[in-house]
Amino acid sequence: MSRSWLVLLSSLALLYCCSATTVEYDSNAIILDGERKIIFAGAIHYPRSTPEMWPDLFRKAKEGGIDAVETYVFWDRHEPRRRVYDFSGNLDFVKFFKLAQEAGLYVILRIGPYVCAEWTYGGFPMWLHSIPGIELRTDNEIYKNEMQIFTTKIVNICKENKLFAPQGGPIILAQIENEYGNIMGGYGDAGKSYIKWSAQMATAQNIGVPWIMCQQSDAPAPMINTCNGFYCDFNFHPNNPKNPKMFTENWTGWFKLWGGKDPYRTAEDLAYSVARFVQSGGVLNNYYMYHGGTNFGRTAGGPYITTSYDYNAPLDEYGNLNQPKWGHLKQLHEAIKVGEKILTNGTTKSEQKANDVYLTTYTNSSGAKFCFLSNTDKSNDANIDLGQDGKFTVPAWSVSILKDCNKEIYSTAKVNSQTSLMIKTLPEHDKPAALSWSWAPEAMKDTLQGTGRFRANQLLDQKEATSDASDYLWYMTSSTYLYDNSPYESTSLYFHFDEISGSQFSRQANGQQSVKGDDYSFIFEKPISLKSGANVISLLSATVGLTNYGQHFDLKAVGIANGSVQIVQNGNVLMDLSSNQWSYKVGLNGEAKHLHDPNSIHNNVWSASQKVPAGRPMTWYKTTFTAPSGTDPVVVDLLGMGKGHAWVNGNSLGRFWPSQVSSQDGCGSCDYRGKYNGGKCPTNCGNPSQRWYHVPRSFLNKNGPNTLIMFEEVGGNPSNVTFQTVTVGTVCGNAYEGSTLELSCQGGRTISDIQFVSFGDPQGTCGSFQRGSFEATHSLAPVEKACVGRGSCLIMVSDVTFGVKNIGNEHRLAVQAVCE
Repeated sequence: MSRSWLVLLSSLALLYCCSATTVEYDSNAIILDGERKIIFAGAIHYPRSTPEMWPDLFRKAKEGGIDAVETYVFWDRHEPRRRVYDFSGNLDFVKFFKLAQEAGLYVILRIGPYVCAEWTYGGFPMWLHSIPGIELRTDNEIYKNEMQIFTTKIVNICKENKLFAPQGGPIILAQIENEYGNIMGGYGDAGKSYIKWSAQMATAQNIGVPWIMCQQSDAPAPMINTCNGFYCDFNFHPNNPKNPKMFTENWTGWFKLWGGKDPYRTAEDLAYSVARFVQSGGVLNNYYMYHGGTNFGRTAGGPYITTSYDYNAPLDEYGNLNQPKWGHLKQLHEAIKVGEKILTNGTTKSEQKANDVYLTTYTNSSGAKFCFLSNTDKSNDANIDLGQDGKFTVPAWSVSILKDCNKEIYSTAKVNSQTSLMIKTLPEHDKPAALSWSWAPEAMKDTLQGTGRFRANQLLDQKEATSDASDYLWYMTSSTYLYDNSPYESTSLYFHFDEISGSQFSRQANGQQSVKGDDYSFIFEKPISLKSGANVISLLSATVGLTNYGQHFDLKAVGIANGSVQIVQNGNVLMDLSSNQWSYKVGLNGEAKHLHDPNSIHNNVWSASQKVPAGRPMTWYKTTFTAPSGTDPVVVDLLGMGKGHAWVNGNSLGRFWPSQVSSQDGCGSCDYRGKYNGGKCPTNCGNPSQRWYHVPRSFLNKNGPNTLIMFEEVGGNPSNVTFQTVTVGTVCGNAYEGSTLELSCQGGRTISDIQFVSFGDPQGTCGSFQRGSFEATHSLAPVEKACVGRGSCLIMVSDVTFGVKNIGNEHRLAVQAVCE
């Protein structure tokens, strides 16, 4: 092809991608330039990944059948100080949206500006809370003014960069507020008037695309109310029958807490949820999350939400395909798109065919048909006779999609995609090197002596005292005690909290450091030693993310506020210190010296020793390492560390807490049938909630040294810290006859061995396959020929492929292979 033709094609592509798009809708479709569509969207939050990751995430989303990317806008990151804005790095949503468009994706913009999102403080900047007279998320003029200023700022940036669809950009929908209907009752009439104002304010922005409000059944026109949850099918209807039915958050899994197990939602159940939604007339399904990513820095909320925001999404935390979920959903999208024109133009008829079995038939004006056959029974399969259209077996808790209403082209219960078992490893030519450590104690002389930066005759709310500048706040006071016996025996320091505060505590009495207290309790009581005369008590409160959800969540106290601090002896209160004069210091001395930055001018504090000190609280550690080769995602294993924060080359990896271990109970076999909730089918029982921490490759120097710095709060051992890559180790398939099974490795690895193969009725799952009652005699040869030595391969699952006839009623192929 000549260069001139290439230039012409490039110019035509640019013209096409930037042409204006009209966005309309009715009850049956999203209408883009007159074309009636069903939209599959996926949530990818730009601050939870890096700009270098975005093109690959978008490519994989597009390949997975996603039409649009959805994201919140994070107010606290963009306006960390009032009228001081930041749109750089992974906050550059303009670049994010343009890259999405280049990948062929539309965008759904959820401004909020309250986001929830398990994001600290729901995405509100702390300066907002500190404005005198403000009340958040209600009919308060001060708050509404700030909300309007920020919303207008975001809209204007999008307009200036021509990002809305009528301007030739990718944005086809925008959202104002977020799940307010769930908590609106606590705000009374002021909440109702606030939501009306929000709709009017948003509409006045004149963006040229529809506005939506999720979980807002009374959303005023022209807002479109939408649904969030695990299921939004026949029980959800828009409040205006002319509006489309939208599922703005179909939760692909759930978030994880420190001390909690890994939430897991099966591919079968998620596909069932989507298929039922479309069967019931749904026209937009957004996966929350499609890629969850990482809570870098101090962005995780909750409190106690982990650094990983994997969310069991189709793309895992690192951007790898989460198989079989990604592939099973891809095939679902392809099946529904087969009937898209009929679904968006036709009439609908639903009829009950058996207990819990319903047939929904879509028919267009020319008589073409497309059907959904669903079985909501949790345990019993159903055999359904559709007369001249055929007989079908519909497994329990599944939906079968029927082209022309007589041919099954997809079943949510039949997974034909590969299962990938991921491993942590190093490329063969990378030699694991022992890390050499230096360390520095956190300087605490000032705080142990009670020296702070400001004082108050009360226990302050930590978020107000710190303005969220740090996780840490020192509370310090001094009292005089006189008694006969010295030292005073059976004395305890006792805290009582009116409500859980989202903080942890360690305490110092007369320079003696204690162990950590109970991280989740309302009451904290530990023995201390007091001397006759003056005693200094220093308390360090550490937040683990601020509350992000609920009625008036912004008013919940953090730290010791709303509680009491007492000295008790044998159950008797000797002194209530709550109203003492307290001295306060925000943050750590190491933070002030920027010890997390390898280029800090205070590098003289580091000490090197052959034996790194272990089990030492309030300690900084530093080491250098070589970046693993290749392109696979990089992680650091922090098993053995206690709790703290980690940085690579000055870039925050987020909080770590591998000493928090989940309970032993609850894991085991998982039945996808029946309604899912965040506690169903957990994994990772009895292990650290998070052992591995993502190190994006853009944080690393490929050819030079890299620096890892950690602050350890409670005492850990860094000698076992290692860097690994995440890749596919074992691939499996358990595909049904008539399908094509694709097996694929990643990172240049190839299929080196077929560990198991059986065409017949194999039993078990990946890692524990067993032969069934019948199988083809020569199952292995066709698979070895197609796959061994290749990075990926395709296998037609049929009698012809395996050279057999009539070996059973239902033929399936099970394969387990190794990638090396």
